[in-house]
Amino acid sequence: MSLFMGPGIPEPAPKEVVDALISAQVTSGGERSGFQLVFSMNKKSKLFQNMLPMGLFDPGPTTRVILICTLGGSPTVLIDGVVTRHEISASNEGGQSTLTLTGEDLTVLMDLVQIPVMRYPAIPVTGRLALIVATYSVLGIVPLIIPPIFEDFTPPTQEIPSQTGTHLGYIKKMAEQTGYIYFLQPGPAPGSSVFYFGPDISNPVPQPALTVNMDASTNVENLTFSLDGLAKKITVMTVYDFATGKIPIPIPVPNISLLRPPLGARVTAPLKVEFPTDGGNISSIKALGIALAKMGMTGEAVTGSGTLNVLRYGSILQPHRTVGVRGAGQAYDGLYYVRTVTHNIKRGEYKQSFTLSRDGLVSPTQTVPV
Repeated sequence: MSLFMGPGIPEPAPKEVVDALISAQVTSGGERSGFQLVFSMNKKSKLFQNMLPMGLFDPGPTTRVILICTLGGSPTVLIDGVVTRHEISASNEGGQSTLTLTGEDLTVLMDLVQIPVMRYPAIPVTGRLALIVATYSVLGIVPLIIPPIFEDFTPPTQEIPSQTGTHLGYIKKMAEQTGYIYFLQPGPAPGSSVFYFGPDISNPVPQPALTVNMDASTNVENLTFSLDGLAKKITVMTVYDFATGKIPIPIPVPNISLLRPPLGARVTAPLKVEFPTDGGNISSIKALGIALAKMGMTGEAVTGSGTLNVLRYGSILQPHRTVGVRGAGQAYDGLYYVRTVTHNIKRGEYKQSFTLSRDGLVSPTQTVPV
């Protein structure tokens, strides 16, 4: 493990800080990633006497943290973020006091400044995102923006897109309108990150299979699956007739995402029906974008969760990618999307807890990559 701390481009943490580190926890896979570092200290430690009073662990953009894990000679950046909170737990027993640093990835800096109004005349979604992300290029953030399939361009004489609130709030709004997701991927080099804005698709190359109930080949400590019959729904949008502008036309939105096909051969049937209020009094292009967003939010009825030992597994399980499962039975074996991963690191121990999802039972393939 390698720990980097400091303002701007962090430097390797002092030996006193590294030696005092008890545990590290990193959660990734959602719109935001977070971390928590726990240090031991006593009255005579430099953390207590010098570093803490000097503000080296104060929350804010100046306390940047990068945590890197090197496994098999290959380094992986687990988190690149800033400290948002620190806590002191004092103890009557010597050496049992702790300092806990809690933080989030660099997207938290995009959610600090409330902008009264910002206008983007004749600038499409991709251009607006590029302008926003360029503001944070000094932090090593590089954009990876996939243009929307149905991108609406409105002449400035009719409408000028405007932003109010924080940059991150506006990015979330554009993601909801286009059916896309966004997240910040740390690395591949320390101090650099990739801001992804695009469809919710996973890396097509599967990770090594999660194996359960197969004796010596087992590489997970526990693995459970569930099938939620209420997870899926049919969405019926209402779009007004273009000629009259008054006649409502109900249009059922397909329940299968075009960009994320189901990984199960027997797809779960939807049980709920929803009639959203958006879709009327907007252009046909915007209506297509909202419909695509509804398709992207199609629920996946099959979910799984478990824990593994990284050394036994042989690699670090990554979110936003696919992974194979074997040994769970014919109904639940096959490929899954890795949704979230939590790294739990202590001295001499590295475990991961994870969540998986897919739509449908029974794998369409007979084998998964080992």
